[in-house]
Amino acid sequence: MSIFRNVFRRRLRAFLTVFGITIGVFALVVMGSVAEKINLLVDGGTRYYSDKVTVSEASGGAFGDAPMSIDKAAQLETIDGVAAATPTVFMMMDDEQGGMSMDMQAIVGGDPRAKEYESFKLYMAEGRDLQPGDSGKTVLGSDIAKALDAEVGGYVTLRGEQFQVIGIYEKTLTAPDSSAAVPLTDAQRLLYTTLPKLVQQQLTPEQLITGIIVYPEPGVDADQLAATIQRQMPDVKAAGPQAFQDQIGSATRIFNMLIFGVAFISLLVGGLSVVNTMTMSVLERTREIGIRKSIGASDRQIVGHFLYESAFIGFLGGASGLLFGWLVTVVINAITSGGGTTIFLVTPRLAIGALAFAIVLGVGSGFYPSLRAARLKPVVALRYQ
Repeated sequence: MSIFRNVFRRRLRAFLTVFGITIGVFALVVMGSVAEKINLLVDGGTRYYSDKVTVSEASGGAFGDAPMSIDKAAQLETIDGVAAATPTVFMMMDDEQGGMSMDMQAIVGGDPRAKEYESFKLYMAEGRDLQPGDSGKTVLGSDIAKALDAEVGGYVTLRGEQFQVIGIYEKTLTAPDSSAAVPLTDAQRLLYTTLPKLVQQQLTPEQLITGIIVYPEPGVDADQLAATIQRQMPDVKAAGPQAFQDQIGSATRIFNMLIFGVAFISLLVGGLSVVNTMTMSVLERTREIGIRKSIGASDRQIVGHFLYESAFIGFLGGASGLLFGWLVTVVINAITSGGGTTIFLVTPRLAIGALAFAIVLGVGSGFYPSLRAARLKPVVALRYQ
C-alpha cells in the first residue's frame, strides 16, 4: 500500500508515466497480435510443406497458381524416389481477391489418394470428409463456414455453382480454415470456367490442374527430390520445404522485425518517462531518504524500495496496455469475422511477454534513479531543502 501512495504522490505525473507505458504495451499487443497471426499461418505452411514437393507450371508461382496439364502427374510418378504425385486445383473464391492475404478464401480440389500419404491431418468438427465418387459436395474450413453462414446439410454457392455442405473441419488457425474443399473433378470444372474462351476451346476440364503434390518415398529427402524433378522435367517448377522457408519464412522475419521494432520504440519512450518520474521522486524525497539511512537503512534497501515502485509503474502500464490492446483486437475481430477474416491473435506468450517486458522496462528505467538515491549521504540528505 505504501508503494501505491508513493507512486501516486504526484497523481498527474504518475498517471502520465503509466499512460506512457500503456501506449507502448498497447502498440506491442496490437501489432504483435498481427505478427502472431501471420506466424501461425507460416508455421502451418511450414508443417504442410515439410515432407513434400510442390510442382507447378514453370511460368507460374512456386506453389501453384497457373493452369497446367494433369498428364504431368503420371510423368512425375516415373521418377525414382516419388511415392505418389497427386494433382490439385487451387483458386480464389472470387476474382476480386487479388494477391495473398492472411485469410484469403479459396477453393481447393485434390486427389483422394493424397490422404494415404499426407502428414498434415485435418479433423472433422461436423459431418464427414470428401470420399471418392463424391460430386457437387464440399467440406468447409471453420472460418469460411462462418462467413458463408453454412451448416452441414445445407448448400453454398462456389463460383456460381451450388454445393452441398457435407462437413466442416475443426479450426486449425491456419490456411485450411478459409478454404472450401471440393472433389477434384468439380474443381477442374470451376477452374475451366475462369479461363478465356479461346483457351477453353483448346482444352477440356479433365486436363486442367494448378499444381501437383509429390510425396517422396520413405527415406528420400524432399529438397533433393525437388532438385531431381527440376533436372528431369525443366518445363515445371519443383519446390521443396526449403523453398517455402526461403520465400515465406524470410519475408515473415523481416515483417516481425519491423512490427516489434515500432512497438519497442514506443515502449522506450514510456521507459524514459519512468526515468524522469523516478528521478523527480528521488529529489522530492531526499530528506526522507536521509532519515531512512540515518536510522539504519542500507543502500540495498533503498535501491530495492525505489525499484519496487518503478516495477509497480511498469506493471500498471503493462496491465492496462494489455487490457486495452486485447479489447481492440477482440472488437476488430468481431467486426471482421462476418467475412471470415481474423486479423489479430493474442496468444498467451504475447500477453505474458508484453506484461513481463513492461515490468522489466520499469525496473530498468528506475535503476539509475534508485542508485542515485542509495548514494546520497545521510547528512547531506537531511540538510536538503
